[in-house]
Amino acid sequence: MSELKVGEVVSAFYKTGKYIGEIKEIRSQSYLVEVLAVLKHPMQGDLHHPKAVEGVFFHERKALSFKEKTNVPKQMAKRFEESIPSYQDSLNAALEKMRQELSEDSSEFAQRSLQNLAIIEKEYSL
Repeated sequence: MSELKVGEVVSAFYKTGKYIGEIKEIRSQSYLVEVLAVLKHPMQGDLHHPKAVEGVFFHERKALSFKEKTNVPKQMAKRFEESIPSYQDSLNAALEKMRQELSEDSSEFAQRSLQNLAIIEKEYSL
């Protein structure tokens, strides 16, 4: 696969979220990507203990913000050739999708995640 170039639009995973962004810089092992939209909202809780609620710090995990820059490992970025939704519309859609998936799960993890999303949503001012 040919290396992506500065200015190309990519879909990229960062931790447990997925974003659409523009490559701003190429580094040895990663791309510096500027976030333009959210494809998948990050999971709530502890990254090192997914879906655990006992004995872990259950983090509120916000999506990266519009124009925020982040380093993405090269293997986690793929060329994105569809139309780019507005950041706000994509964030709303990603939150709704996650909320729907969690509401169909009766686990304590899902319930805690839904509580976190309610708090985060207020912070997003949606």
